[in-house]
Amino acid sequence: VTSDESVAAAARTLAGETDRLDVLVNNAGVLTSMTTPPSQDTTDLVKSVYEVNVFGPIRVTQAFLPLLKKAPAARVVMMSSGLGSMTVQLDRSSGFYEVNQMGYNSSKSALNSVTVAFAKELEPLGIKVNATCPGYVKTDMNGHTGTRTVEQGAATAIRLATLGPDGPTAGFFNDDGPLPW
Repeated sequence: VTSDESVAAAARTLAGETDRLDVLVNNAGVLTSMTTPPSQDTTDLVKSVYEVNVFGPIRVTQAFLPLLKKAPAARVVMMSSGLGSMTVQLDRSSGFYEVNQMGYNSSKSALNSVTVAFAKELEPLGIKVNATCPGYVKTDMNGHTGTRTVEQGAATAIRLATLGPDGPTAGFFNDDGPLPW
């Protein structure tokens, strides 16, 4: 997702195989050290996180937009995080409060804003764009220390990918429903 050429090639390949794209899930993400304080994060490190977590979904969504526009009711799902919610980040009772990871947290906040921007643009075309927090899922990114299975983490993304015409757009959700921005 970090290469314009690679993403464009993927979009061309898919366009050669189908006439439309019904669902796009932007699921790439990186996390740097959970223990490095923000004052010690380098700008290069933060930029590398943004390249995947923010610019990657922008790049992929823009590249596949021509195919999405050809679908009768396309859906775009951004895999965000509760750490992208500033309300959650500041809630001392939240399990997320202690995770003060500048690059990751701020990149997911930015991704949430990107979600809203695309949703506002694409809503008149019937395309719904939403973000989801999958929870702390057992993945390579966290050394499989998560508390949720991949299937559990994917449940809300699947629901958002299959929304009916009256479903929400420009929202941020987890299993329990809407999350604060």
